[in-house]
Amino acid sequence: MESAADFAALHLGWPQTLHALALLCLVAGVYKFSVLLAGRRHTLRSIAAFPGPPTHWLFGHVNLFKQDGKDLYRFLKLAEPYPYVIPLWFGPFFCFVSIHHPDYVKTVLASTEPKDNVSYSFLAHWIGEGLLVSQGQKWFRHRRLLTPGFHYDVLKPYINLMSDSTKTMLDKWERYASGNESFELFEHVSLMTLDTILKCAFSDNSNCQTESGGNAYIKAVYDLSYLVNLRLRTFPYHSDFLFYISPHGFIFRKACRVARRHTEGVIRKRKEALKEENELDRVQAKRNLDFLDILLLARDEKRQGLSDEDVRAEVDTFMFEGHDTTASGLSFILYSLACHPEHQKLCREEIIQTLDGKDTLAWEDLSKIPYTTMCIKESLRLYPPVPGMARLTTKPMTFFDGRTLPKGCFIGTSVFGIHRNAAVWENPHEFDPLRFLPENVSKRSPHAFVPFSAGPRNCIGQNFAMNELKVAIALTLKRYHLIEDPTQKPKLIASLVLRSINGIHIKIKPVHPQE
Repeated sequence: MESAADFAALHLGWPQTLHALALLCLVAGVYKFSVLLAGRRHTLRSIAAFPGPPTHWLFGHVNLFKQDGKDLYRFLKLAEPYPYVIPLWFGPFFCFVSIHHPDYVKTVLASTEPKDNVSYSFLAHWIGEGLLVSQGQKWFRHRRLLTPGFHYDVLKPYINLMSDSTKTMLDKWERYASGNESFELFEHVSLMTLDTILKCAFSDNSNCQTESGGNAYIKAVYDLSYLVNLRLRTFPYHSDFLFYISPHGFIFRKACRVARRHTEGVIRKRKEALKEENELDRVQAKRNLDFLDILLLARDEKRQGLSDEDVRAEVDTFMFEGHDTTASGLSFILYSLACHPEHQKLCREEIIQTLDGKDTLAWEDLSKIPYTTMCIKESLRLYPPVPGMARLTTKPMTFFDGRTLPKGCFIGTSVFGIHRNAAVWENPHEFDPLRFLPENVSKRSPHAFVPFSAGPRNCIGQNFAMNELKVAIALTLKRYHLIEDPTQKPKLIASLVLRSINGIHIKIKPVHPQE
């Protein structure tokens, strides 16, 4: 009888338990919704001085963007009536105040406000808290420790390594030069820039350009970039739990493991090589220093170095930023020159004159190709490798026209929008390198052109990147004519870096010595 009574009590109690759980979930859901609603009301009050395009009650502005290669131009159209800033809603509760004018971005980039804690937190799951993501004293300490890695004495020997990687890529292009078919160049350029960063920053001859099969690291970076961008656009994925249990979360974790194995392998090899050395001067006496040497042996005023986790984060950050952003920039520069043969011809003439019979550019030649440099900058204006940035206000921020954003606002900087703002640039969609003649530059705000950001958190590797772009463009134009394929126009998409959904296609023909 007792067992029967226990059985009945146990099973008859289940409905009450389920009811209690349902009630608890309802209360939690109502509480969460009320918090979100309060946050929305606060945001609406915060941005009251900043009018913008009408929003959908549920989707905000997300439903206007189709991920079809035209979204960046849709943004320009949305922003046209509002030449400085517009609020952009991702769903009903999350809003970015998107800036697209140099007079506004100057205030943001001159500040020490941290990166936003939404999109960059998604990125931190992959690259850790390196220079791109960290803030406060940690960022300041790391920046100070890593700055010697970008001194010109360290950068100077990289020129020959950049040349070697570029020549390997151009040798592979021979098979395209004899036919009339176009080819997709972003994948080739990505492998070349990865090869370059491994050789220059990590002294690692990976042979990634010539090994058979697709490169697992390149694929992982592509997947991770896509998934971070998808997570930002998909409001339910802002929840770590919901993203973790989703199929996209599974792919993200798998790609993270691939990227980390690659990074850890590079660090492990160098630690083995440095076992007998603990001073940079002793290493430099034997060979050229690289970024990883400085990373592993850097010490602050208390003789403290970076932790293993910090080293991994900085290597991941530089591996990603040093190859993927440069690959985007270089691919679109080659495409721009293919579309404008008259400018390509002037660049080639300048390069051949500067080379004067040499195989490659020397360090001192980098400053002797001003027209080519202007073409590089004009392509970076039209196709900025990093199309947007974001900050979070920790205190009120007042702009030049007196309007103020309070603490707790998300500020997005549309680099693409600034670079194509018709209030700033005449005929903003046209390719015109003469915009970068010194006399024309002096008439513009220095914040009208920010492909490497600006202010205290500007890109630490921008000189490295510009050197690589100059070397790669010079050697490519010395060897090949670049020809547009009008049937394959890039469809731009703003992932973590600027990409094209359908790739970037050009044709090439050999340059003959008498030309």
